Parts: sequence; C-alpha cells; structure tokens
Amino acid sequence: MTPKLDAKVALITGSGRGIGRAIALKLASEGARIVVNDLDAAPAQETVQAIRDAGGQAVACVGSVSAPDFADRFIATAIDTYQGLDIIVNNAGYTWDNVIQKMSDEQWAAMLDVHLTAPFRILRAAQPVIRRLSKADADAGHRVVRKVVNISSVAGLFGNAGQANYATAKAGIVGMTQTLAKEWGRMQVTVNCVAFGFIQTRLTTSAAQHATAHIDGRDIKVGVNPDLLAAMERSIPLGRGGTPDEAAGAVYLLCIPESDYVSGHTLMCTGGLTGI
Repeated sequence: MTPKLDAKVALITGSGRGIGRAIALKLASEGARIVVNDLDAAPAQETVQAIRDAGGQAVACVGSVSAPDFADRFIATAIDTYQGLDIIVNNAGYTWDNVIQKMSDEQWAAMLDVHLTAPFRILRAAQPVIRRLSKADADAGHRVVRKVVNISSVAGLFGNAGQANYATAKAGIVGMTQTLAKEWGRMQVTVNCVAFGFIQTRLTTSAAQHATAHIDGRDIKVGVNPDLLAAMERSIPLGRGGTPDEAAGAVYLLCIPESDYVSGHTLMCTGGLTGI
C-alpha cells in the first residue's frame, strides 16, 4: 500500500522536540519528506537522524521562527532540497505567563511574535511558491491539494487566566486560518487549525521541577503548578493529559487525502475538554 503522504514535502516549525517532533515522525512515517526546524541545532539534527534511521528523508532549518529572515530561509530550504512544498505546520511556540497588571510589553510582544507574526511571515513567503506550483499542476491537468495546519490552543478559544498574551495570539491564529482558507482555496490549499488542550511536554511538566527553557536569549520558567496540574487533569473527561503522539495524530488527520474537503476548520484535541 502506498503511504498516504508519499513524496509530499512537509515543513514543521518547532519539530526538534515535543509535539513538533512527534508530528515530524508521524508525517515521515507516511512517506513525507520533512523540513525540520528548531531553535537549536542538536534537537533538530536528532529529529532529522531519527527520520533517516527509519528510512525517511529530512533536512534541518535551524533558527528562531521569530527572526525576520527565517520565513524566507525556511521556504527556500524546502524548494532547494526537495523542489516542492505540500504541507506547512506552524507549531513552534512557548508560553510566558503573567496576570495582565504584571505583564510586560516584552512578554506581550514575544507571544504575538512567535505564535502569530511568525506563521504570518511563513505563509506570506510560501504564497508565491504555492501559486506557482498550483498553476503548474493545473496546466498539467493535475489536481494537487496542499495543506496548512496552524496550531492554536483552547486558551485561544476560551481564554485562560494569566495568559492574555498567549490566548490573544492563539485566538489570532484561528482568524488567520479562516481567512487563508478563503484566500487560498482557489489554489487547492486547505487551511485548518488544531487547538490543543493539555498535552504532556517539557513546557507542561510540574513546576516543582523548577525547569527553565532558554528561548531567544531569555531563560523562561516552564511548567505548571503541581496542584493546578492535578486539577487540570481531573477536569479532562478522558482523565489525563494527551501525549505528543496523540497531538500529532490530530495534525495528521488534516494532512492526509481523506481531509481534502475540510478547510477553515478548528479541530479541538483536548481529551473531551470543552472549556478551561
């Protein structure tokens, strides 16, 4: 049986670790050729090597998605390496929480930069390439459906205390998704969104571990208050947080041919949680 994503070219931001890595491995397992991205070279190359060791194809484009020149480099990596562009997953991101009266302008801008401006720049850079490829497909009498999957959050759908910056950015990506579904449909591109609930990653571990992540020159505290973490899991109908592989499965559903007529949709991947 031919893999569902055989020879497709998939670009996935933040795919050196966590959910992004799981998405990269899942799409590669179905035949996609992957452009891996991470802030740091080591995790990006680890994902690339894991894909290659499993018989797949992958290349890394290392750097911050928030950098002004990143989008052009990312798209160029796909074209220069694989001469194609079929799937874009805007996954990279992190949280930097505070209640609004204590939130700095830097905190506010950082979340909008990584979760909203970076996907905007990537999709803007991709448009001329997709338009050219789409026209070539049409001229050859071929119908090729390309895919964009943006990552949102239940915080973007319902809000979340202490996350005005993150929730605003994640709400914005839903609006961008719905807009580009209308703009890009004529190019046979579906544009959808996955809104995650509580997924078990290094950013959502117990804060009792006092972990930090070094992101764009800042040491950002990561993790969730242990009592809050337990309460969150109790509120999920399935009784637990999701795994990165389960999160990747939701993205995969919007990348395969069976979803070729689904566009402008936000899929909640929450274990049944419908609000926070």
